[in-house]
Amino acid sequence: MQIEVPSAHRKIIHIDMDAFFASVEQRDNPALRGKPVAVGGSAQRGVVAAASYEARVFGVRSAMPSVTAKRRCPQLVFVKPRFDVYKTVSRQIREVFARYTDLIEPLSLDEAYLDVTRDKQAVGSAIRVARRIRQEILAETGLTASAGISYNKFLAKIASDQNKPNGQFVVLPRDAAAFIAGLPARRFYGVGPRTAERMAGLGIHTGADLRAQSLGFLQQHFGKSAEYLYRASRGEDERPVRPDRQRKSIGGERTYARDLQQDGELVAALDDIIDLVWERIVRQSASGRTLTLKMKYADFQQITRARSVDLPIMARAQFANLAHAILAGLLPVPRGVRLLGLSLSGLETPVVDADAASAVGEASPAQYPLEF
Repeated sequence: MQIEVPSAHRKIIHIDMDAFFASVEQRDNPALRGKPVAVGGSAQRGVVAAASYEARVFGVRSAMPSVTAKRRCPQLVFVKPRFDVYKTVSRQIREVFARYTDLIEPLSLDEAYLDVTRDKQAVGSAIRVARRIRQEILAETGLTASAGISYNKFLAKIASDQNKPNGQFVVLPRDAAAFIAGLPARRFYGVGPRTAERMAGLGIHTGADLRAQSLGFLQQHFGKSAEYLYRASRGEDERPVRPDRQRKSIGGERTYARDLQQDGELVAALDDIIDLVWERIVRQSASGRTLTLKMKYADFQQITRARSVDLPIMARAQFANLAHAILAGLLPVPRGVRLLGLSLSGLETPVVDADAASAVGEASPAQYPLEF
């Protein structure tokens, strides 16, 4: 398999802090160091916002109900989140980024894309830039970061997970085809447990399996995600790194190849969307007061229904219960449903829009070219 890479390709770094919230808590409280720590929730209720690596050994993960986390790791220590502290540290990290590039696209408090095509500090190598950034973050905050380096955002983000924690990994253009071919399908962005299960049923287990499918086949089975999956499996991602702009909501939706008509299949479909959107909410460290359900019928008529609550939605169970309550008010459906979506607005924690920002122009690869 050959991948066509433009000769003037970008140099993209994805920086991801290691267990950020939990690492901050362990840094500030020596008694927590070396112990399994969960930020958020409690032993009785709530949801885990972040887990230390010591906790992850037991299978504790973000977005997991606290009761499940405690059952998996009885010695788990729960800590209340301190978002003001996390935001302060995040600003320190952003200052390090700004020394090396003006094109910074934060995805949340603890991760960002950097376009270092222009060699602002005359370092000479994107790999060395990533190493310097990680070293300076450690020196100035006491926290470790991992990095992925490649010619586009998709590959850089995947690469940052390869050598976690406190490591980095590069996917060179010449290695991209083999790297993508060997990726589990679950590693592609937006492929959650249910989608991965659906893929497995279609014989799609790896990036190579995805690449073997036609765009029409993927559209039939995965709707709006099809084009992304088609292009990503071929190493294509032309999205530029863009400076941030405030996003007003976090959401997700699914278009179905077959219209949904039965109450049970609509409830199951909504569960899938709840998983998708809640994962994004946790990753953005956000909370909000208004949940909106979007439904498009087979005849393309579209409706939305929203519910607002007095206090920000902080737990997955509350989010899911509210979503199902909204859906219950629309059942039974008068005709088939071709699309379902959820969005959370009235956000308490500002997040950035990875797609809509447009302030500064892209780096020109012709100026100050940087090697990998």
